[in-house]
Amino acid sequence: MEENLKQQPTNKIRIALYGPESTGKTTLAKQLAEHFQSNWIPEFARDYLQEKWDRSKEICQPEDLLPIAIGQMKLENKALSETGNYLFADTNLMCTKVFSEIYYGFCDAVLDKAARKHKYDLFLLTDIDVPFEKDDLRDKPEEREMLIKRFEEALIENKKPYILLSGNKEERLQKAIIILEDLEKLKQLGFNSYDFVQIYNQGISVDTVAYQLQVFNTGIPKAVLEKPASVSSGIVPLSEEEAVYYANLFESKKEKLKLQKFVPASGAASRMFKFLNEFVNEYKLGNETINAYINRKRCGSVPIFLIGMEKFPFHKAVLEYTQTRYPEYKQWDKDMRFFYFIKSMLSSSHFDFASKPKAVLPFHQYGDYIATPIEEHLNESGSYAFSNGLSNLHFTISEEHQDSFDEIIKNVKPKVEANTAIKIHVDYSYQHKTTDTLAVDLQNNPFRLDDGSLFFRPGGHGALIENLNQLYADVIFIKNIDNVIQNHIHLISLYKKALAGILLEFQEKIFAFLKVLATENTQKETIDEIVEFVKTKLQISINADFQKYTRENKVAHLQEILNRPIRVCGMVKNEGEPGGGPFWVRDTKGNVSLQIVESSQVDAQNAAQAKIMASATHFNPVDLVCGTKNYRGEKFDLRDFIDNDSGFIVEKNKNGKPIKAYELPGLWNGAMAKWITIFVEIPLITFNPVKTVNDLLKPAHQPQ
Repeated sequence: MEENLKQQPTNKIRIALYGPESTGKTTLAKQLAEHFQSNWIPEFARDYLQEKWDRSKEICQPEDLLPIAIGQMKLENKALSETGNYLFADTNLMCTKVFSEIYYGFCDAVLDKAARKHKYDLFLLTDIDVPFEKDDLRDKPEEREMLIKRFEEALIENKKPYILLSGNKEERLQKAIIILEDLEKLKQLGFNSYDFVQIYNQGISVDTVAYQLQVFNTGIPKAVLEKPASVSSGIVPLSEEEAVYYANLFESKKEKLKLQKFVPASGAASRMFKFLNEFVNEYKLGNETINAYINRKRCGSVPIFLIGMEKFPFHKAVLEYTQTRYPEYKQWDKDMRFFYFIKSMLSSSHFDFASKPKAVLPFHQYGDYIATPIEEHLNESGSYAFSNGLSNLHFTISEEHQDSFDEIIKNVKPKVEANTAIKIHVDYSYQHKTTDTLAVDLQNNPFRLDDGSLFFRPGGHGALIENLNQLYADVIFIKNIDNVIQNHIHLISLYKKALAGILLEFQEKIFAFLKVLATENTQKETIDEIVEFVKTKLQISINADFQKYTRENKVAHLQEILNRPIRVCGMVKNEGEPGGGPFWVRDTKGNVSLQIVESSQVDAQNAAQAKIMASATHFNPVDLVCGTKNYRGEKFDLRDFIDNDSGFIVEKNKNGKPIKAYELPGLWNGAMAKWITIFVEIPLITFNPVKTVNDLLKPAHQPQ
């Protein structure tokens, strides 16, 4: 009996149409077979049971199921030798097994074993969103929801690769064709059906996975630096008087604009406390002094933390907790007190600072009151990022931390709104799972977790271009979550407004030129004026053969240059902070443009390139003001302006094993590489990031 239920081996792609009765399986099987020029296998049970009904008006009984299963397998095995690249089964033994369990409460052991053992490259689970068509053999239309649930549970329980297919007949066919073409592509890359379902459910395209694998194998070309951008070459100087002028310009125009503040805020604080975590894990309490540890590890950060400990805004709370938990605390020696203070601060059972997002940590102390970065960004929003009495503040967060954000905002927003007389609307977005990237091992093979599944990890802050792309505003301010200040908020506001004013001035000029270029009779004098503006004000090079172009081609070339999103980027003088800076960069076509470049994008082994990188005069504080609409008021699709060849390959660790990961082009690096870019020098006081906890001891983060 078992021999009659065996599947014949094949290298054909075997697809099971699977689901309750009257859900379109037969129709879809015929359509797919025709499209892929392959065979489909009809449902043996229909002819078998129709003949029984016609003969004796009897319906299916338990003893019919094995003959039906055997008949079905004969059809399937015979069709294998006659089909093209695919074989489409209108039903399968898993269907028969589920029906047996639903109708009779059991399944024959032989049939059950065969159904579990049979393999299909993919099950297409047909949804119940099509009309029920009754006939002699169909019943229970009122139980369709229960049936689809049972069918899906059987696939999950038996670990079958499946995709739910919904929609009308035409929609299902188109979806199924794309699914199967992608399945075939992925199999050619060496992946299996379970990988395909995982990738499909993640929302990542097969072409994206293929591209990422290619990147690991071929590498990413390094940026080619021409020279650093400087005040005399690429960076616009801005005096305080000019800042006031542009801030006033922004103020005069903002009431007609929708403003938005965009704050990447999903970053965890693990790096802030890295040196303290190492201290807790490696300090030999009782066997060495803290000074001995500092000398042994050559760790200059620990003494800075200990000297300034009482100045941290969380000091009082951590100290009180530690003294309560350890009643003998005051009798301990100094080293032991320091150790347990730090241990309490990092304890996963209480403060757990290193595992939380930076956004929710205590950053600033105002008397007895402590403020988080969330609150400080609310304060800033009410200071400069508002029009018509409304400020729109958007945080990108991790979904698991939303409750923490909600709690803080609920408590502090009313106070901020009262102090600023501005209504603040706060919303969130999560980093899209579709932007996660595939990790590989050191041999560039897809890295797999213990359960055999692929490992996808977040694609870095460059993934946030998708979040930014969803915003619909005339002016968007971008600032990192940790770049907040306790003092001088009026100066922060002045220079933020000034950057916005500069944006509006450039935008007005660019839009006027684009409107002229859209007419049919752009004069030579106007074209010459635009060329001069592009070269001297935007500092964008024009093709060397431009003057040989026809008028139409000149217009098209200028439209291509000007019709882009615009970013005005604040730049501060370089004082040794790690991170990216402004450079003139040459692309693969020989074009030179202003770009923000991270050190990881540069070939450090190339002495000339390393020298240019080291000679940078300015630093990128991620202080951006953006215009993402075109001259017609339509929103650009920001994905069209990414330099996809400017991502990063990084080495990480997963479950104790080394991996390589691909990070998408950075949000203000490759993700904005094809924008119109204006670099403006702003004062260092506007840049106060908190990269390590010790940065909170700097004057900008301390009470005055």
